[in-house]
Amino acid sequence: MYEKLYHMLFNVYTDCIDALEEGEFERAHMILIKAQRDCEEAYVSWEEDPAPSP
Repeated sequence: MYEKLYHMLFNVYTDCIDALEEGEFERAHMILIKAQRDCEEAYVSWEEDPAPSP
């Protein structure tokens, strides 16, 4: 699970850096908010059913 979360956040980090380099601060902000929600949802779902995926 932590590997999945790491990959999710790494990809978001890359998208956020791209947005910041383009001066799109609001988009970078929204990317981070969405990532926070998505990772939290993935983590909570995992805690409810920690069985590994096939």
